[in-house]
Order: sequence, then C-alpha cells, then structure tokens
Amino acid sequence: MPVKNSPQALGTGNIGKLLIQYSLPAIIATAASSIYNIVDRIFIGQGVGPYAISGLALTLPLMNIFAAFGAMIGIGASTMVSIYMGQKNQDDAVRTLGNAFVLNIIVSLITSFFGFLFLDEILISMGASQNTLPYAREFMQIALIGNLFVHVYLGLNHIMRASGFPQKSMYITLTTVAINITLAPIYIFVFKWGIRGAALATLCGQVVGTVIVFRHFTKTDRPLHFAQGCFRLKGKIVSNIFSIGLANFMMLLCASLVAVIMNRSLFRYGGDFAIGAFGIINSLLNLIAMIVAGFNQGMQPIAGFNFGARQLDRVKQVFKLTLVCGSAVTMLGFIAGELCPRFMSSLFTTDNQLIELSAHGMRIAMAAFAIVGIQMVTSNFFQSIGRPKIAIVLSMTRQLIFLIPLLLIMPHVGNLGLTGVWLSMPLSDTFAAIATVGVLIYFVKVKKIFTNYEYKLK
Repeated sequence: MPVKNSPQALGTGNIGKLLIQYSLPAIIATAASSIYNIVDRIFIGQGVGPYAISGLALTLPLMNIFAAFGAMIGIGASTMVSIYMGQKNQDDAVRTLGNAFVLNIIVSLITSFFGFLFLDEILISMGASQNTLPYAREFMQIALIGNLFVHVYLGLNHIMRASGFPQKSMYITLTTVAINITLAPIYIFVFKWGIRGAALATLCGQVVGTVIVFRHFTKTDRPLHFAQGCFRLKGKIVSNIFSIGLANFMMLLCASLVAVIMNRSLFRYGGDFAIGAFGIINSLLNLIAMIVAGFNQGMQPIAGFNFGARQLDRVKQVFKLTLVCGSAVTMLGFIAGELCPRFMSSLFTTDNQLIELSAHGMRIAMAAFAIVGIQMVTSNFFQSIGRPKIAIVLSMTRQLIFLIPLLLIMPHVGNLGLTGVWLSMPLSDTFAAIATVGVLIYFVKVKKIFTNYEYKLK
C-alpha cells in the first residue's frame, strides 16, 4: 500500500483513487474560494448597490494580471516538483521550492508598486465610469496591499499539493474562505465599510493562509521543506518555472485583455449595468471553471510524476479520467445556465434591470459551455507533462485567438449590439474545442505521446 502523504504513491496507486485523493481537496478548496467570491458579490450587491457590483467587475482584469504572475510561478514550480520527485531528484525539487518562494516575493512587490502608481489610469482604461471608479479604486487599494500574501500563499499552496499534501492544502484554503465569509458581512453591514470592507475581509484570510502554508515548509520532517541554499536563485530552476508556468500566465493575461475589451464593449452597448451583468455571469462561469481546475490540479502531480518516471500508460489513464470528469462538470454548468438564469441573477441584486440583463446574457453566453471542459483539461495536461508551448497555444485559442476578434466583430453583425457581445462567448468556445481536439489527435496519433514519447526538462 502506498504510504500516506508519500509522493512515491503517485507512481504505484490506483489512478482513479489517486485522482479522487488529489482532486477532491482541490475541488473543495477552489469551489469554496469561488463560492466565497459569489457570496462576496451578493453581500456587495445587497449591502452597497448595483454600481458596486459593476465596480467590482471592473477590477477583474487587473486582478487577473496579478494572478497571472502568481500562477506562472506556483504552477510552474509545482509541475517541476512533481517531475523531479518522479525522477527521484530531491535536490532540484528543494531548490525549486526555495526559488519559487523568492520569485513570488519579488514579482508581487513589483506588480503592487506599479499598480498603486497607475491605479486610476488603469481602471479608466478598463472601462470605469464616474459611477463605478470610486468602488473599483477602493477595492483595488486594499487588494494591492495584500498582493504579497496572495502570491506567497497561492504559490506555496500549489507546491504543497504536488508534494503529497492535497488534504492539508484544502484545509488551509477552507480556513481562508471561512475567515472571509465571517468577516465580510461584519465589515460591510455592521461597520459600514462598503466595498473596502469586502477587500479587507479577503486580506485577513490571505494573511492567515500565508502564515500556515509557510510554516508547513519550515518543518524538516516534510518530504519537501526549506533547506540551506534553496533560496539562492538558480538560472535553470527559474527558467523552468517561467517556461512551464507561462501557459497559465498567458491564459490569465488573455483573460484580462478579454475582460477589458468585454467591459468596454458592454459599456458601449449596455452601460454600467451591462458590466454588472457580466460580473454576475462570470461568477457562475468561474465557479464551474474552478471545479474543473480542481480536477486539473489533481491530475497535475499524477501526470507529472508518472511522466517523469516514464510510466506513460498511467499518464494516459489519468488524462482520460480527468477529461471525462471535467466535461461532465461543464455540461452541468451549461444545464444550470440555460434552465434557471433569472433565479441565479436575482441572488446578487434586487434591481430588475440588472436581473433581466444578466439572465438574457447568461443564456447566450453559456450556450456552448458544455464543451469547454475539453479545452481546459487538455491544455492543462500538456502543461502537467512539461510541454508549455503546446499548453500556451491551446490556452490562447479560446480567449486571444477566437474571442477577441469575435468581440470586435459580432456586435456589428446585423446590428446585434449587446447580443453580439454575448454571442462571441459560445462561438469562441466552439472554435477552441475543435482546435483542441485536432491538436490532441495529432499528438496521440502522430507523436505517440502515450507510448514512446520522449521529453526532458532543461
């Protein structure tokens, strides 16, 4: 029997049980975080007002940019840790941990500095109006203060999961969510701190999560822990972290660019409330995407370890199983979005105009969401086995290659206007899924990725 919390169990245990063991904590953790964001929007919508929801939606592109840097380091490092452990290369796994910690600190400080310096200019360029700018500014000022904690917490949490502690990773995330949910209504409704109170509640949870996950890696009885010399940046380690994590960076960066174009288009054809409607729709989309991301996070250490150990049959098994699970989740999301959009929209606000805009947009935007799981799982799979270039291309198809041109074109087709903005989303989902299937068939049939494929880290 595999030893509990032993990374070596990834190469010997039952694939289905391992995927559940590693995915379930990640799903619970990511879904809880997403549910918190939904609850947070509900608190803001009910306690501050509809313009505050629109202001919060405007911060999404900037928050995605910060998250992009953190994801690049955290996911790149955790993938490397899995592969190095599969190769029984403990020294480089430890160096990767230390280098990731230092990089998270450096990058977070740089992004926070420039964020504070140009905050109003950035928010205005993203579509903020005189009605929504004050709310967006108040939220981001607190978020920028907490940027350091976000980077360190998320980066180390990814590595904790990859090194054999998925359940502990989940418990830490649930702790931060519990703190957020407890403090947010107090700060908003009792202390009357408005949207700034919501941001402060989030910051408190992130600080606690950072302290706990940092202490985990200071204990020498862990399979992976901080050691002397591991914090010294090493060119090979840094290069691999950035190259493997680049797919997630590009995906989130594209999401930011898409959100900017989306917000500007929504404001042009529907005003501030259309941006708020997108914020509501995006809350549901993000919840579903986070559940799929949980499966992907469960797949990552299993696929990475077995790829490093050259056990390609096990790599194939975990990919197929994750693909089925991810597709089932997006199918359920599609059904929910089509059957009860008005009910879900009404949870966030009592404003009838905003509810109607959200319900109409949700039905259209989620029309092809059932097939999104194929693209999400496949792009993450290539990243998990150290193929960042393929992962980058696939992650860019849905947002950069297809969605942005469609956002610019569709509103003008037959004078569709706002409906054209919503239609851009299912069309891009469809085109991206087709492209992903084509790439996957090529690598399975031509490159023999599950039989005799050879690839080495730098």
